[in-house]
Amino acid sequence: MAATCCNLTHASSFLNNHLFYFKRCHFISKSSKCTINVEKVLHRRCRGKLQVQRRHQRVCCNGIVELTSSSRFEDVGEEIEEDISMETLIWRAIKLPIYSVALVPLTVGSAAAYLQTGMFSAKCYFVLLASSVLVITWLNLSNDVYDFDTGVDKNKKESVVNLVGSRTGIFVVSYLCLALGFAGLSWAAVEARNTRSVLFLTCAIICGYIYQCPPFRLSYQGLGEPLCFAAFGPFATTAFYLVQGSSSVRNNFPLSGTVLSASILVGFTTSLILFCSHFHQVDGDKEVGKLSPLVRLGTEKGAEVVKVAVLMLYALLVAFGLSKILPLTCIFLCALTLPVGNLVVRFVQDNHKDKNKIFMAKYFCVRLHALFGAALAFGLVLARMVNTRLLLR
Repeated sequence: MAATCCNLTHASSFLNNHLFYFKRCHFISKSSKCTINVEKVLHRRCRGKLQVQRRHQRVCCNGIVELTSSSRFEDVGEEIEEDISMETLIWRAIKLPIYSVALVPLTVGSAAAYLQTGMFSAKCYFVLLASSVLVITWLNLSNDVYDFDTGVDKNKKESVVNLVGSRTGIFVVSYLCLALGFAGLSWAAVEARNTRSVLFLTCAIICGYIYQCPPFRLSYQGLGEPLCFAAFGPFATTAFYLVQGSSSVRNNFPLSGTVLSASILVGFTTSLILFCSHFHQVDGDKEVGKLSPLVRLGTEKGAEVVKVAVLMLYALLVAFGLSKILPLTCIFLCALTLPVGNLVVRFVQDNHKDKNKIFMAKYFCVRLHALFGAALAFGLVLARMVNTRLLLR
């Protein structure tokens, strides 16, 4: 409060000095009948001092001198905007770390197929990876288009539609990516002679469509997380498992408890990314009536949900290990990611009220998702190597 009073004192003296200057200029212009534009002179003179004062204002209270840049005197009607470089906005718009949601299900599914067959098709893997990236691109671009239509992204600088300035162009590109991606996924499934995988992949894409596209837009009803869990967990991971396994043995490849349990863990970490991405968008979602889980719960309860979700993730991991559905190598390696899970929980609990910092929560979740998925996949591969060595002995 003292600092605020001190700021007001400085502002008052600043405005009084320039009010005197304005009166003086007005008197001179009136007496000499000059055409000097006093408003421009005052604006030009004030602007320089205002800019300096924004960056180097000194707040003096109780003998303490503090250098601050957060307190600013703004011109009337001037909009306060965050100074973000174009490179940063482009990086945020690309969302490169988010593409791990395409890599992890494919890698875990392929590792589960390797555990069953001992074979791996690199060609099939990279075709599926490229196709999955195209489908995720469709998800990201079309999400920006439809959020632009509803007004959710009107103040979102990193929105691709806002950056490019063409809603129609982004819409066309997004569905072109979907067509190419689905064609690649279908080709891999046909090559593997497994029609069931096409059914699973189609279900995953349908989940993505009804999540964000009209007339469904189930994400606006708070159903985004269950759809995300189903799409990237049981549907996508199982589909990739079927494609890789069938391309190896060329027969009707069976489902197993191992891949189903692994897909549940993958879906869990993927949904956590989506949940944490809502923290910094609560106000914008409320304005347009988007009932995300955090709009319903609030950020404080949302932070508790994150804590419970991370605990459940590792509890499921242990339960699958004790029931011997997952190999012990998976349990051991995934347990090494506990510090990252703890980091996610602590960061969300400490910063859930800070809109500037909580933006990074989803990227910490991406880190947990990627590391946990890599550990899970490596554990499956390692289990196959250990079993093979034991058989040889």
